[in-house]
Amino acid sequence: MSRSHLAKWLYVGLHVKRWLLIMLLGVVLMGLGIAYLLREVYVSYAFPPWVATLTLQDIPRWARGLLFITLASGLTLFGGWRLNRSMVAAALPPDRRGNVVERIYQQRTRGRGPRIVAIGGGTGLSQLLRGLKPYPANLTAIVTVADDGGSSGLLREDLGVIPPGDIRACIVALADAEPLVTDLFQHRFDKDAGERIAGHSFGNLFIAAMSDVTGSMEEAIRETSRVLAVRGRILPSTLADVRLRAHLSDGSVVEGESRIPESGIAVDSVEILPPDAPAYPEAVEALAEADLIVLGPGSLFTSVLPNLLVPGIREALRASSAHTIYVANVATQNGETDGFSAADHYGAIRRHLGQADVADVVLANSNLPGEPLPDTWHSEAVSVNGNADFGGARLELADLVDYDHRYRHDAERLAAAVLRSYMERDLRREPRLRATVAAPGSPA
Repeated sequence: MSRSHLAKWLYVGLHVKRWLLIMLLGVVLMGLGIAYLLREVYVSYAFPPWVATLTLQDIPRWARGLLFITLASGLTLFGGWRLNRSMVAAALPPDRRGNVVERIYQQRTRGRGPRIVAIGGGTGLSQLLRGLKPYPANLTAIVTVADDGGSSGLLREDLGVIPPGDIRACIVALADAEPLVTDLFQHRFDKDAGERIAGHSFGNLFIAAMSDVTGSMEEAIRETSRVLAVRGRILPSTLADVRLRAHLSDGSVVEGESRIPESGIAVDSVEILPPDAPAYPEAVEALAEADLIVLGPGSLFTSVLPNLLVPGIREALRASSAHTIYVANVATQNGETDGFSAADHYGAIRRHLGQADVADVVLANSNLPGEPLPDTWHSEAVSVNGNADFGGARLELADLVDYDHRYRHDAERLAAAVLRSYMERDLRREPRLRATVAAPGSPA
């Protein structure tokens, strides 16, 4: 999907070539008019001999024509280049000037790709969105609102708003604002800021304040997205005050998203309270219109499943004809998915949805480490077995891991693998196991 800068100027629909052609036509017509005037003067007036030398009369006319065309082309290109730099320097700050054609290309082609809906929350979803952002696509993120810990939990209790933490992370991931602004939204106040504000994220406070100003959280998300020039839409799965309840393997029950990993006991199942929470209408509409739906990556029981347990989201997902991919995590999460394989992750989703196959593809990491992850991480690489039960889904393998953070997806590799699966969806019917990227140590 990459193109040279020169080729991008020729891309259809940038709204650049048509105006350049009109300018060129105007210059040609002006030159033609000047030529007529000069000819009239030439035949009606006797010039001194030095004018013949100045106008290169000793050179054949065809050579003079080529010379003038070459000179005019050079001057036009140089003038356009300098005008471009001058206008960009006046309109944009130094750290955002970059390459103008690249910016125009991204702006004009942003909505021409597939309609992609990503469902999840936490770091995994923001990594996926960050990787997809440069591609031409209509992006929509459907985000969980079951968070009840940290800054989000405090704002939820104090102000009665849906938790803004995961929404903030997605806004920052898709933002086209200045780096300083995105850093500001991610800034978290430390204990020196005082007991009442310590631990809060500035972005969470901003979204909560915007909700108070605009009168609704959905309007606050829209306005915050506009302020940060977000490339896409961020939608909550529901606006209801949703709580998460987990049933553990020892028969005990834990309520609260933040308390589930702390139990240290394997999770059997989760449910949302209230179970009939109404889905956000725009989220349902986005799923109905989607060409590609991506589930995850992210915490299985606390980020991905809470969205799918909202009845309206679940039914819209089942009814969708879009190509659907479940992205398995690259590492297990302590207290949630200890010992889980890629098949176990997808199996938990099927089990919670009544054994329904909601994914066409399970995308898993093929680049497994040669040695176990450090004990201090309390995590291990998610294993992949091509003979495991994936229901009606097809297993696809790719090198997805971030080499600097083995428990996290690499944004660019993940986005490329997801789009590759979508573009080749009709070619990958057989075999059921397909390795998209060979990697050292891959089980493929």
